[in-house]
Amino acid sequence: MKQWFRAIRSSWHHGLTLLWLTIIALQWVSYTVPFWLEETTVAVALSLFAVTAIEIILPFKKIYRLPLEGAAVLYIIYNIIVHYGVYTPDPLLPAFLDRLPGIAIQMSPYIWFALGAWLLLLVSAWWVNGKTRILMFIAMNITAFAALDSFTTAVLWQEVAWTVFAGMGWLVTQHLRNFQLHYPRGWTYMLKYPMKVALNIAIIFSLVILAGVNMPEVRPTLTDPYTAWQKWNGKSVSSGPSSGNGDSTSSGSGANGTTSGYSLNDDNLGGGFNFDYSPVMTVTSDLRTYMRGETRSKYSGKGWPDDDSSGRGEQREVQVGEPLERAVAPKTETRTLKQTVKLLGGNSYPVVFGGYSISGVDSVDGQEQSSGLSWRSEDSELLWNSAGKTRAYPQTYVVTSEVPVIPFQELSIQTFEQLYGNKNIDPQYLQLPANYPERVSALAKEITARADTPYEKTILLQQYLQQTFPYTNQPDTSRAKSKDMVESFLFEIREGYCDYYSTALVTMARSLDIPARWVKGYAPGEQAEIPDNVMLQQGGTLVNNNYTITNADAHSWAEIYFGDYGWVPVEATPGFNVPVLTQSEQDNAEQTEAPEVEPEELEPAATGQADGDTGFHPGTWVVTGAVAVLLLWGVFLLWQRRLSLRFLITRMRIGGQPTPAQKVIAETQRWVRYVHRKGMLKKEHETLRESVERWSRERPASAESFAALLGMYERANYSPEVIEDKDWHSVYTEALRLRKNMKSGRVMPL
Repeated sequence: MKQWFRAIRSSWHHGLTLLWLTIIALQWVSYTVPFWLEETTVAVALSLFAVTAIEIILPFKKIYRLPLEGAAVLYIIYNIIVHYGVYTPDPLLPAFLDRLPGIAIQMSPYIWFALGAWLLLLVSAWWVNGKTRILMFIAMNITAFAALDSFTTAVLWQEVAWTVFAGMGWLVTQHLRNFQLHYPRGWTYMLKYPMKVALNIAIIFSLVILAGVNMPEVRPTLTDPYTAWQKWNGKSVSSGPSSGNGDSTSSGSGANGTTSGYSLNDDNLGGGFNFDYSPVMTVTSDLRTYMRGETRSKYSGKGWPDDDSSGRGEQREVQVGEPLERAVAPKTETRTLKQTVKLLGGNSYPVVFGGYSISGVDSVDGQEQSSGLSWRSEDSELLWNSAGKTRAYPQTYVVTSEVPVIPFQELSIQTFEQLYGNKNIDPQYLQLPANYPERVSALAKEITARADTPYEKTILLQQYLQQTFPYTNQPDTSRAKSKDMVESFLFEIREGYCDYYSTALVTMARSLDIPARWVKGYAPGEQAEIPDNVMLQQGGTLVNNNYTITNADAHSWAEIYFGDYGWVPVEATPGFNVPVLTQSEQDNAEQTEAPEVEPEELEPAATGQADGDTGFHPGTWVVTGAVAVLLLWGVFLLWQRRLSLRFLITRMRIGGQPTPAQKVIAETQRWVRYVHRKGMLKKEHETLRESVERWSRERPASAESFAALLGMYERANYSPEVIEDKDWHSVYTEALRLRKNMKSGRVMPL
């Protein structure tokens, strides 16, 4: 045990280095949360923790540590794939060795991410071994975060703050290590006072944290280097819609030059795209909602070609302020939502975006009248310039929507007959091409065999798509052999982005006689950074209701028709959660959560957090800890200077520093007031000497202290002797002794 403890003490520098590196690594894990599956994120984070813990707690030789760390990583990955349902043990293969091939297959690609994180952690700890390299390493990480913060919608100031924090700790660790190596005697002496060293470090960190938190926000006045370079070369930095949809719908050949954005042609989906994080619009809204654009109902096997606005149902011209008729869902309540939209970049679209479903337009470009608006009630689409109007697309507009509040618990038990028995379902929502692959229909039936209701079958399809196929914006389309997009996705490509998932869900639901349609628009985006004084005040808390949407937020999803419950959005893409208002059957309380299914086996798969903000960020506890450290430091400083502060009032009264004699008199007044509080009063006709003599008779245990204090007072007040600082210190010390005696002594009866 002693040898183990000595080994840990001797390797303290290596352990702290790994700790700081792990903190920095977790910032990158935080940044990648929207792009990785949750399984990958958890695998990397837990592997980092496990490796760091083993390196710190078990300071053995590497030949022993590395196999142990490898085993820990494998154990973590195995438990993750089992927990998230990626791998289900085959009951026909009870022996673990027989299951190994299947486990090894399902561990990919999570194992490679975890092993890569393990390797980078150890290599960084080995290579970054001096002050210069530490500064270089921290600067590279901060520069990378700053670049991503500038060129993407991610807000990474907290990641930068944590990186700076870890860098400071790392530099302190390196400084102490150098001190230990160069001044071993001084290091031995310093080890006798570890708390003093730790407190000084904690105070410095706390000051830096509070200074950073309370720094005033200053808007940037310089253009970022990329934009400045492009403009200097006479090029514009586009933020307009591109040929592909964000996360999301991408049209065309899928070459690497295709970028994300709202697609204007959905005839031939597939291929790949590059993310474009140029801002498209800002939305002020009390709720996070998908910004719904257009719907499609005709599937061709390659895409959704029914994008001719004049040929997809009746539409009529409408005016600002005019109520828009909507399909009634008698068993679903609605909540009124007002959204203020500001377009960025002067782009033009065939529709006006809003929450589902828009019930009225309040204003366009600040005016309460406008031409160029048309309404298609069947698809709940608000069209722009569809009648040949020449007016430019509005740059700002305000719309009101009626957002459905869906009772999912009630809906989940509704049978096919209850939902569709007395309804005339429009055939377009059940349409499939004549050559729709039979094996896709067979797969849909197999996946939903254990479910009875349309809702349960839909959730099982959603769960299968989210859990089975990894998300990527560059799927390997070279593996596609089938002419049907959905078939090639499910059986050949087996990876993709939202167009693949949403199209698969819509068509597979239709193959089960569940009406569905394909919808495209924008995901909610990210909350914009705004000052607290312009946030909404709701329920005593500040609410940021401003969202910035970029080309990368362009998205497609499915809407399923559930009879009297209306159209319900369903998200099949991993990493996305459609914000839906649900209604609890117990208390009718509204909440902005994704639907949950009561049966345990039908719970939707846990997905990534593309729309959430659950990264590894410093919270209130960091600031609270810093404040606590500084408060304790302030209390310590006050206590340390308590003697000099004792005469603050005296200094203020006489207008200068009191003399030692005046300090003795002030101390005498203090202990006299103390004995008064103990019931020993000084009578008006008595001198202090007469009172002290009487008090000494009452408190013989304190008589010695009374005599000493009286003598020092009379010497300071009446004697020509020179009084020094040591004299008033003697009064202070004797007064403390008097207090102690009086607390333990008894009063003598008269």
